[in-house]
Amino acid sequence: VAMDSMKAQGGIQMLLTAEKDAQQVISHARNFKMTRLKQAKEEADREVAQYRSNLESEYQNMISETSGSSWSTVKRLDEETEKKINSLKQTSSRVSKDVALLIKHVITVRT
Repeated sequence: VAMDSMKAQGGIQMLLTAEKDAQQVISHARNFKMTRLKQAKEEADREVAQYRSNLESEYQNMISETSGSSWSTVKRLDEETEKKINSLKQTSSRVSKDVALLIKHVITVRT
């Protein structure tokens, strides 16, 4: 009976040791999992920040290109308009004498 009792004591002791080892393994696994989740969150936050930064940069470039082209278009149109106005002024000054003579003949009544 004493031998069986010792075997049982040894078996119980082995089970307690195995349980303690299993608890340590589980504890380590939980700690590793928590650490890895924290790292994954930090990596995701960095990726989101980088993506947001890239989108903002693209948006600013698009605004810059669009406003630049709008400005150049406005400037070009102003120049073209000024050229047309000057051309019309030159043409009107050349033909103003002829127009005045024509008006004079049209409104003059011969009797």
